[in-house]
Order: sequence, then structure tokens, then C-alpha cells
Amino acid sequence: MNRETKRMMRRQGQMEADGSPSTRNRPAATTAKRPPSRSRTSIPQFFREVRDELRQVAWPSRAEVANYTTVVFTTLVLMIALIFVLNFAFGKAVLFLFQK
Repeated sequence: MNRETKRMMRRQGQMEADGSPSTRNRPAATTAKRPPSRSRTSIPQFFREVRDELRQVAWPSRAEVANYTTVVFTTLVLMIALIFVLNFAFGKAVLFLFQK
């Protein structure tokens, strides 16, 4: 709990100045309230809402997808090459250090 939260709780009367919880304004017994139950959505209504949401999606064009795919594969090949070179170099270095 940070300083601002403590100050806010003191202002609201939930915490004393020394940091202990306040006993003022506290109800005698707290009851846990359940949220009101909602009726289930029907299957056709669910699919209508899904269709409406998918209409709002900004779908990329074919050229954008091709561009993104090229960028991902290029980055993937470069990272694989880098990891391979580092693994090979460290492996050779460790074998060189521990040879008799």
C-alpha cells in the first residue's frame, strides 16, 4: 500500500493516523453480497454479437500481410543464425578450456 492510498484511507476514515485500521464507521457485520445473476445469452445472439465485433476489426490488406510475413521470417532466420553462431562459439571455447 503506497503513501497516497494511506492518505486517502485516512481522509475517508478507514485508517487512523498511526496506520492502524479504523474502528469508527465500521458496520457490525459485513455480509458478502453476490452479484445479481444475469440471464445467459442465446446462441444466435452470441453469434450476432461476434459478427458485429468482427466487422469492427481493422483487417490488414494482402500486401500488408505479405510484408509482415517477410519481416517475421527474416527476423526469425537472423535470430536462428545468431543463436547458432553463439552456441557454436561458446561450445568450442568451453572444449578448448577443458582440454588436457
